[in-house]
Amino acid sequence: MKKKLIILLSCIMFLSITAVSKENKILLRLNNEIITSVDILNEIKFLSILNKDFLKIDKNKKIEIAKNSQIKQKVKYIEILKTRKDLEIKNELFENILKNYFFNLKIEKINDFENYFKNKDLNPKFVKEKIIIETLWNKMIFDKFSNSVKIDKKEIENNIKIKKIQKEYLLSEIVFNLNANENLSEKLKLILNIVEKKNFSEAALVYSLSDSSNKGGELGWIKEGILSKKIKLELANLSIGEITEPITIPGGFLLLYLEDIKEIEVQLDVENEIKNIIERKTNTQLNQLSNVYLNKQKKNIIINEL
Repeated sequence: MKKKLIILLSCIMFLSITAVSKENKILLRLNNEIITSVDILNEIKFLSILNKDFLKIDKNKKIEIAKNSQIKQKVKYIEILKTRKDLEIKNELFENILKNYFFNLKIEKINDFENYFKNKDLNPKFVKEKIIIETLWNKMIFDKFSNSVKIDKKEIENNIKIKKIQKEYLLSEIVFNLNANENLSEKLKLILNIVEKKNFSEAALVYSLSDSSNKGGELGWIKEGILSKKIKLELANLSIGEITEPITIPGGFLLLYLEDIKEIEVQLDVENEIKNIIERKTNTQLNQLSNVYLNKQKKNIIINEL
């Protein structure tokens, strides 16, 4: 069934968008929700805008990544609508989200947003729905699991006060788990094979379960104070350009790619820095809990390829 889906989509990709719109086909059904051929094509366009490495991936792999991304989004949508009637949010809130989500594209206003994606031949409504679903999902995860987050504030305070020089790491991640018929060494070999033949970004697009996968796993510069002892020990053994061994996290495994290291002199508002570190650590734990919860809910949904 998966092979038939990929063959169908491969054919569709050679058609014009106009033709596809007329022949929009239902490809998957998740409970009462559907994913269509146009949804997959729009997802491919969106991922191509977010990540230049996505353009380098072969056609069938693009389809597979776009399909999996749409399935994740649809699962989130189904869960969100269990507690809400719709996906509506205020324009002011949406504009604030845009500033963070598309910081690199310098999109700040709704008009900028709509014009940008229209010029990219991508319906802004498709992108807006994706962003709103992600926002509401993150709020739902926070409401459900914020009390489960464990942060050692004293340890953070001690590290801040003791160190005048701090390291920062430029990191990318791949979060993955194992299916019933997989073992860790085989899965790791598949991931590292893409890293070796292509790059880490493409491997993240293909295998990572984290929302950072859309951007090739990029995490940006991370201060050492935010990292757990376990991760700091792993990074201490790496040279620039190397990847950690799989790190066990809730719901799976984490690989970190060390792109660069720098040292900065700490001249800052200590209380504000502690607040920022706590916020980043909280987000890291919530992201892990989000992946666990998403996978659990996905198992409760009937997915049919048509």
